[in-house]
Amino acid sequence: MATELFRKGDHACIAFSDLVRGDDGVQANQFLVIDGNESALIDPGGALLYTPLSLAMSPYVQPRNLTWIFASHQDPDIIGSVDRWLMYSPARIVCSKLWGRFIPHSVPHYQKDTGHDRYVLLGDDGGEIRVGHCQMRAVPAHFLHSVGNFQFYDPVSRILFSGDLGASMADVPYEPVTDFDAHQQTMTAFHRRYMGSNRACRAWANRARRLAIDMIVPQHGPPIAGKDNINRFIAWVETLVCGNDLLAEEERVFG
Repeated sequence: MATELFRKGDHACIAFSDLVRGDDGVQANQFLVIDGNESALIDPGGALLYTPLSLAMSPYVQPRNLTWIFASHQDPDIIGSVDRWLMYSPARIVCSKLWGRFIPHSVPHYQKDTGHDRYVLLGDDGGEIRVGHCQMRAVPAHFLHSVGNFQFYDPVSRILFSGDLGASMADVPYEPVTDFDAHQQTMTAFHRRYMGSNRACRAWANRARRLAIDMIVPQHGPPIAGKDNINRFIAWVETLVCGNDLLAEEERVFG
């Protein structure tokens, strides 16, 4: 089922949150941003999601008309289906320059029209990508949890598509968080393991506070909306002890 996160005029943001069936894979959200006649699909997922996602998005945008695919990082549940999107859509892939030589490993060598011209590779500072009349922004979020990691900010809806930052694995309806204290408990273990360090968290928090955000939408779990919840989330990330912070020096193990 599709969830419209935002719609005003010819601009819309749609979430797909229930396409992973049973035990086939980890729950993951995919997102579609439309502005006029152009569109961007954010973190479309792996091969098991290509068919259900292409069907789910077809009432909004047919794959043959898709303009962009944004990949926050290189993981299979983010961009493992890249070969099919390159084959069945004209979309160009936006990702970190660090992964521009790795993502093509998912594309068969005999597949045509999959060369460098189909990729827009971002430097570490990110940048803007025009979708219709909207200047989407690639916001650096390196080491949260990938070494080359971006979030995507839509200035029209004021939604920050945050990738794995804010992810939770709680089995709850796809609707904005109402009890942040309870929700925090569903995020803690994942973030302690998968985020790089508190230094990376603090850098992100400083950057996030400079954005006008109405909703933070992660790749896993429900969105975070409302000024109080968003501020609490940013403050929680800022003080998070995680990743390298938890390495035990003597044993060199995660503890």
